[in-house]
Amino acid sequence: MSIRESVRIGIHASISGELTRALREAATLGCQTVQLFSRNPRGWEARPLRREEIRAFHRERDRYGLDPIILHAPYLINLAAVDSTVRERSISAFRQEIARAVQLGAEYLVVHPGSARGRSAEEGIRACARAIRQAVRGVRLGALRILLENTAGQGHQIGWRFEHLAVLLDELSELPIGVCVDTAHAFAAGYDLATEAGFAATLAELQTTVGLERIGVLHVNDTRVPRGGRVDRHWHVGEGNLGAEAFRRIVGDARFRSRPLILETPRRTLDDDRWNLARLTAWVASSAPV
Repeated sequence: MSIRESVRIGIHASISGELTRALREAATLGCQTVQLFSRNPRGWEARPLRREEIRAFHRERDRYGLDPIILHAPYLINLAAVDSTVRERSISAFRQEIARAVQLGAEYLVVHPGSARGRSAEEGIRACARAIRQAVRGVRLGALRILLENTAGQGHQIGWRFEHLAVLLDELSELPIGVCVDTAHAFAAGYDLATEAGFAATLAELQTTVGLERIGVLHVNDTRVPRGGRVDRHWHVGEGNLGAEAFRRIVGDARFRSRPLILETPRRTLDDDRWNLARLTAWVASSAPV
């Protein structure tokens, strides 16, 4: 089996104009997997997907062999919100996203746990769990798995500590739920992924809290933020504070080899994605067992 067949590498692709644009864009860049929004991420309401859109999406996915399909929930959604209006809107919007992910046959739906502003982190975690449970009530998830993404810890975010995610997984153990690990967020939250010893310690902590087997997707991003800076600022892989050696270790670790790797690096043109994909693919290939 070639390296391209054993490791799935992709980008967060644009849906400007139509959903299938993201699939074509990923395929043009040589990706094996793709992440996308299912609608404009800047608004609360989304128009229903038309039957023809859904059919076209499935057809194009099969045509390009993209697997898995990963949807990312809009950033407006705050499942830990105190404000009742924001909370109800967030639950409704997330329920819509779940339904759209099922319609499109996505394997994963990634969501940020939210902000606990106005309450403690513990209260925010419990509120997030209740909101997710309410959003999925009565919905047939099929093969869809919900992934909670670790955050950078900006403001009053929850999910920046692996322990937060572990509590949420335990609270929602009856659901098909796991974790999406973002390297830039983890480093900004204080986890040392930049050194060999720090990487080993971070993986050990992931194992004892979340459990490595519950990681569904890796967001492979560098960051302009120093370790512990608690701000979300993605950067090109190997060019930020994580550095190239960190990514060689991450993609070369056998425990991550079956996880799809998604780039969410800055983009002015597709050439930026090409550059990041080329670097990531080369690191994966150089670490492949012979």
